Amino acid sequence: MVEQAFHRNIMTFAVLAVLGIGYSGWLYSQHPLTGMDNVDGIIGVVLGLYICSHPAATLVDMLFYRRGIQYQFSSMKSAVLWLALNVLILFIGGIAIFVGTTRLIGRN
Repeated sequence: MVEQAFHRNIMTFAVLAVLGIGYSGWLYSQHPLTGMDNVDGIIGVVLGLYICSHPAATLVDMLFYRRGIQYQFSSMKSAVLWLALNVLILFIGGIAIFVGTTRLIGRN
């Protein structure tokens, strides 16, 4: 049961990474998604915050509430890789927030 939750988290992180990279790449190439910069920016910021919320919740659970122990990492290497994946997803969410914010407040 715990292993299924672990794999579900990895799949969720993969989907969030693809969404964040796809949206940021689309807006970075200067193609408007909706045709209005304000709406594109709002979507980017909200999407970035949503992307960041999942790894942030996982990290808080692991660090403060000791729920990360349930994953029973087989080695220190796997624990470090899990932490690196969380940080990577946070970074991708931060990029989506940045691109959305620059679209939102950018001057044409």
